[in-house]
Amino acid sequence: MGYSSKQVNPDGGGGASRDRRRVIAADLAALYRALARPLAQIVRAELRAPETVVEEACQFAWSRLAQQPEAVGHETVLPWLATTARRELLRSLRRRSRELSLEAALEQRGEFPGAPACALEREGPALEDLIEQRERLRLVSTLPPRQQRLLLLHAAGYSYKEIAARTGDSRRTVERQLLRAKRSARRLVA
Repeated sequence: MGYSSKQVNPDGGGGASRDRRRVIAADLAALYRALARPLAQIVRAELRAPETVVEEACQFAWSRLAQQPEAVGHETVLPWLATTARRELLRSLRRRSRELSLEAALEQRGEFPGAPACALEREGPALEDLIEQRERLRLVSTLPPRQQRLLLLHAAGYSYKEIAARTGDSRRTVERQLLRAKRSARRLVA
C-alpha cells in the first residue's frame, strides 16, 4: 500500500495504472490471507456481537481498504482494519438495536413465524379509529395551505419559536395562524 506509479512501472509506459492495479490486488490478496483471521479475532475480543455481524464489519473494513489502498501504509494495515471494523460493528449494532426484526415482533405479540395471523386477533387501532383519523386528515386538507403547513409542523412537535424560524414569520403570527387553523379544524369536525 502506499505505492507510486514509479515503483510499479519505472519506465512510465501506458500500462502503469494497469500494472499498479495488479500489484495492489495481489498485495490485498496476500494481506487478506495473512490478516483476515487476526482481524476477526481482534474485533471479536473487543466487542461482543453475533458472529455474522462481526464478519460483516470485517468485510466492510476490507472493502474500504480495497477502495483506498494508498491511504494506508503496510505497517498500519491491521490497526487501520481493526479500527474500521470496530466502527462499522458499532454502527451495525446501533442500527440493529433501533430496528425490530419481524420474528422478534411476532414473538412479542405471542405469534410465531410461519403461523398465519388472524386479522381479527391483531392488536392496533380499530377500523373505526382509522376511518376517523382519515376523515380528520381530509378535513385538514380543506384548510388554507399556510394553516396546513403550520398545523403539520406543530403536530410534528415544533414549538411556536421553531415554526417561526422555519417559516420566516414572527412568533405571534405563528400563534395567531395556528389558533385560526385549530378553530377552523374544530368547526369542520363538529
